[in-house]
Amino acid sequence: MALEGPLKDLHIQDVFQLLDLGRKSGVLRVTSELRQTAGTVCFERGGVVAAAVGSDPQPLGARLVRTGKITAADLNRARSMQSGGDERRLGDILASLGVISRRELDRQLKSQIEEAVFELLRWSEGYFRFEEGMSCQAAVEAPVRFPTEVLLMEAARRIDEWSRIGSTVSHLRLVPRLPAHAAQGGETLDLVPFEWEVLAAVDGTRDLHSLAEVLGRSEFEVARTVYGLTNVGVVVLDDPGHPGQIAQPGRDLAALLVPAREALAHWHYDIAAGALEELLRADPLMPEARRLLGLCYAALGRHREALDLWVSWTRLDTRTPGEEAEAPSVERLRQSVETILRELERYRD
Repeated sequence: MALEGPLKDLHIQDVFQLLDLGRKSGVLRVTSELRQTAGTVCFERGGVVAAAVGSDPQPLGARLVRTGKITAADLNRARSMQSGGDERRLGDILASLGVISRRELDRQLKSQIEEAVFELLRWSEGYFRFEEGMSCQAAVEAPVRFPTEVLLMEAARRIDEWSRIGSTVSHLRLVPRLPAHAAQGGETLDLVPFEWEVLAAVDGTRDLHSLAEVLGRSEFEVARTVYGLTNVGVVVLDDPGHPGQIAQPGRDLAALLVPAREALAHWHYDIAAGALEELLRADPLMPEARRLLGLCYAALGRHREALDLWVSWTRLDTRTPGEEAEAPSVERLRQSVETILRELERYRD
């Protein structure tokens, strides 16, 4: 059985839920012309056993080398064994060679799958196709299965977390460093192990994205941890766009659109509206925030407010070429909402 269609008709989160409820086994492929990339998720009895975004056929191996968990020679050795007839999974071979522990392997695999799935769950455009019964053996690099419901709940939690930390950690190119006035021999820091791990990797040159790669953890985990360290004054954040200045909360307002977009992708219109309203209070002329807030209001039944926002959007002279390209979509939305209002008025009459 093949389940397929555009994401505008069936949200990717709904596709995951259908496959989970039906306890389906097979391969889900999602393609995006806008992003010029594709993602693959392997399901086994409704659970996720492998996931990747991009063209790397063995993302786990590349990840382990990049984060220093194994060497390139270790990876080449394991792949050579597979080419020579060893039918074991890549992860099983690496663990049997003693170059990585099973516990660390599972942790890295879990993080890699989560990042791929969470990336796909943000997509609101593209095309999906699920082929039931298609073998996942080649894509599964270690025997791990993640409940789909848990992944969806974690994705929703991350939306809420990004909304909370976004005003401080406004984008992933911020560079954390130790403050120049750090006290010598002061109070003992009471940090959890991963906070110590992040702090040890802070060198004043790596940005949040680079720290995530070095530590082999998700960008979300690193951003959330740095947010906590910043709040207690252990580190400060430098913005490369403003050399020599400490990044101020909310300075990069455009970056704060990220949690709003994520909330919209999961149909959390009330959460997205709150974030966008805050943005427009700080910058009333931000075109994308005004356009997206109109979409939220329309979904929440606040039709006349949505129309007002879209009309004012058309009058802004601060629209980028990317926003200009949205003009046909805004016009179609405006016409649809006007039709709804006319029908409501006729029903009342």
